[in-house]
Amino acid sequence: MNERNVINGTLASYLAWVADFVSPIRWFLLAALALVVADLKFGIDAARHRGEVIRKSRAVRRSINKIIDYLCWILVATSFGEAFGTPFGIPVLPAIVLLVVYGCEINSCFNNYFEAHGSRVRINIFKWFKGKSDIIAPDDTDKPRDDDPTQPGTTA
Repeated sequence: MNERNVINGTLASYLAWVADFVSPIRWFLLAALALVVADLKFGIDAARHRGEVIRKSRAVRRSINKIIDYLCWILVATSFGEAFGTPFGIPVLPAIVLLVVYGCEINSCFNNYFEAHGSRVRINIFKWFKGKSDIIAPDDTDKPRDDDPTQPGTTA
Protein backbone atom coordinates (compact mmCIF):
# COMPACT_ATOMS: atom_id res chain seq x y z
CA MET A 1 0.00 0.00 0.00
CA ASN A 2 2.81 2.40 0.87
CA GLU A 3 4.52 1.72 -2.46
CA ARG A 4 1.36 2.64 -4.35
CA ASN A 5 1.14 5.98 -2.49
CA VAL A 6 4.75 6.79 -3.43
CA ILE A 7 4.10 5.97 -7.09
CA ASN A 8 0.88 8.01 -7.14
CA GLY A 9 2.55 10.97 -5.43
CA THR A 10 5.50 10.88 -7.83
CA LEU A 11 3.22 10.62 -10.85
CA ALA A 12 1.06 13.49 -9.57
CA SER A 13 4.08 15.74 -9.09
CA TYR A 14 5.38 15.01 -12.60
CA LEU A 15 1.96 15.54 -14.15
CA ALA A 16 1.60 18.84 -12.29
CA TRP A 17 4.92 19.95 -13.79
CA VAL A 18 3.78 18.90 -17.28
CA ALA A 19 0.47 20.73 -16.81
CA ASP A 20 2.32 23.89 -15.75
CA PHE A 21 4.58 23.58 -18.80
CA VAL A 22 1.78 22.87 -21.31
CA SER A 23 -0.76 25.38 -19.99
CA PRO A 24 0.79 28.50 -21.60
CA ILE A 25 1.40 26.75 -24.93
CA ARG A 26 -2.01 25.13 -25.36
CA TRP A 27 -2.99 27.72 -27.98
CA PHE A 28 0.18 27.01 -29.96
CA LEU A 29 -0.75 23.32 -29.89
CA LEU A 30 -4.27 24.08 -31.08
CA ALA A 31 -2.94 26.35 -33.85
CA ALA A 32 -0.56 23.62 -35.02
CA LEU A 33 -3.36 21.07 -35.12
CA ALA A 34 -5.62 23.47 -37.05
CA LEU A 35 -2.85 24.25 -39.57
CA VAL A 36 -2.11 20.57 -40.16
CA VAL A 37 -5.79 19.74 -40.69
CA ALA A 38 -6.23 22.73 -43.04
CA ASP A 39 -3.12 21.81 -45.02
CA LEU A 40 -4.34 18.20 -45.28
CA LYS A 41 -7.73 19.30 -46.60
CA PHE A 42 -6.35 21.86 -49.07
CA GLY A 43 -3.56 19.48 -50.14
CA ILE A 44 -6.09 16.77 -50.97
CA ASP A 45 -8.16 19.30 -52.92
CA ALA A 46 -5.07 20.47 -54.85
CA ALA A 47 -4.04 16.88 -55.63
CA ARG A 48 -7.55 16.15 -56.93
CA HIS A 49 -7.33 19.26 -59.10
CA ARG A 50 -4.02 18.00 -60.54
CA GLY A 51 -5.62 14.60 -61.18
CA GLU A 52 -3.40 12.68 -58.76
CA VAL A 53 -4.48 9.56 -56.93
CA ILE A 54 -5.18 10.27 -53.26
CA ARG A 55 -3.52 7.73 -50.96
CA LYS A 56 -5.11 8.08 -47.55
CA SER A 57 -2.44 6.11 -45.71
CA ARG A 58 0.28 8.42 -47.02
CA ALA A 59 -1.77 11.53 -46.20
CA VAL A 60 -2.44 10.34 -42.65
CA ARG A 61 1.21 9.34 -42.15
CA ARG A 62 2.46 12.72 -43.35
CA SER A 63 -0.08 14.57 -41.20
CA ILE A 64 0.92 12.63 -38.09
CA ASN A 65 4.56 13.33 -38.93
CA LYS A 66 3.75 17.06 -39.18
CA ILE A 67 1.95 17.01 -35.83
CA ILE A 68 4.99 15.40 -34.20
CA ASP A 69 7.29 17.92 -35.91
CA TYR A 70 5.19 20.83 -34.67
CA LEU A 71 5.11 19.37 -31.17
CA CYS A 72 8.92 19.31 -31.26
CA TRP A 73 9.04 22.90 -32.56
CA ILE A 74 6.65 24.03 -29.82
CA LEU A 75 8.84 22.40 -27.18
CA VAL A 76 11.96 24.00 -28.70
CA ALA A 77 10.29 27.42 -28.83
CA THR A 78 9.05 27.11 -25.26
CA SER A 79 12.50 26.03 -24.11
CA PHE A 80 14.04 29.02 -25.91
CA GLY A 81 11.50 31.22 -24.17
CA GLU A 82 12.42 29.84 -20.77
CA ALA A 83 16.17 29.85 -21.43
CA PHE A 84 16.56 33.17 -23.22
CA GLY A 85 13.24 35.01 -23.19
CA THR A 86 12.67 35.09 -19.45
CA PRO A 87 16.21 36.14 -18.40
CA PHE A 88 16.52 38.80 -21.11
CA GLY A 89 12.97 40.12 -20.78
CA ILE A 90 11.70 38.91 -24.16
CA PRO A 91 8.40 37.21 -23.30
CA VAL A 92 7.33 36.93 -26.96
CA LEU A 93 10.35 34.86 -28.05
CA PRO A 94 8.38 31.57 -28.32
CA ALA A 95 5.70 33.32 -30.38
CA ILE A 96 8.33 34.75 -32.75
CA VAL A 97 9.97 31.36 -33.24
CA LEU A 98 6.63 29.67 -33.86
CA LEU A 99 5.49 32.45 -36.19
CA VAL A 100 8.41 31.60 -38.47
CA VAL A 101 7.68 27.86 -38.25
CA TYR A 102 3.93 28.31 -38.73
CA GLY A 103 4.58 30.72 -41.61
CA CYS A 104 5.81 27.84 -43.75
CA GLU A 105 2.60 25.91 -43.08
CA ILE A 106 0.44 28.98 -43.72
CA ASN A 107 2.19 29.44 -47.09
CA SER A 108 1.49 25.80 -47.91
CA CYS A 109 -2.20 26.13 -46.96
CA PHE A 110 -2.67 29.24 -49.10
CA ASN A 111 -0.81 27.79 -52.08
CA ASN A 112 -2.77 24.51 -51.93
CA TYR A 113 -6.04 26.44 -51.61
CA PHE A 114 -5.37 28.60 -54.66
CA GLU A 115 -4.09 25.65 -56.68
CA ALA A 116 -7.23 23.67 -55.87
CA HIS A 117 -9.35 26.56 -57.11
CA GLY A 118 -7.41 26.91 -60.37
CA SER A 119 -5.48 30.09 -59.55
CA ARG A 120 -1.84 30.08 -60.52
CA VAL A 121 -0.51 32.35 -57.77
CA ARG A 122 2.07 31.77 -55.06
CA ILE A 123 1.71 33.26 -51.58
CA ASN A 124 4.68 34.19 -49.41
CA ILE A 125 3.63 35.73 -46.10
CA PHE A 126 7.24 36.34 -45.11
CA LYS A 127 7.28 39.22 -47.61
CA TRP A 128 4.43 40.74 -45.63
CA PHE A 129 6.57 40.66 -42.49
CA LYS A 130 9.38 42.37 -44.40
CA GLY A 131 6.99 45.20 -45.22
CA LYS A 132 6.54 44.38 -48.89
CA SER A 133 3.08 44.61 -50.34
CA ASP A 134 3.51 42.03 -53.11
CA ILE A 135 2.95 38.84 -51.16
CA ILE A 136 0.98 37.32 -54.05
CA ALA A 137 3.01 36.52 -57.16
CA PRO A 138 2.02 34.72 -60.35
CA ASP A 139 3.40 31.22 -60.71
CA ASP A 140 5.95 31.25 -63.56
CA THR A 141 7.12 27.65 -63.38
CA ASP A 142 5.81 26.74 -66.86
CA LYS A 143 7.33 29.72 -68.66
CA PRO A 144 10.85 29.34 -70.12
CA ARG A 145 13.48 31.55 -68.55
CA ASP A 146 15.45 34.04 -70.62
CA ASP A 147 18.78 32.58 -69.51
CA ASP A 148 17.82 28.94 -70.21
CA PRO A 149 20.31 27.59 -72.80
CA THR A 150 18.00 24.70 -73.73
CA GLN A 151 15.39 27.06 -75.18
CA PRO A 152 15.84 28.13 -78.81
CA GLY A 153 16.59 31.80 -79.35
CA THR A 154 18.02 32.43 -75.88
CA THR A 155 21.52 33.40 -74.95
CA ALA A 156 23.30 32.04 -71.96
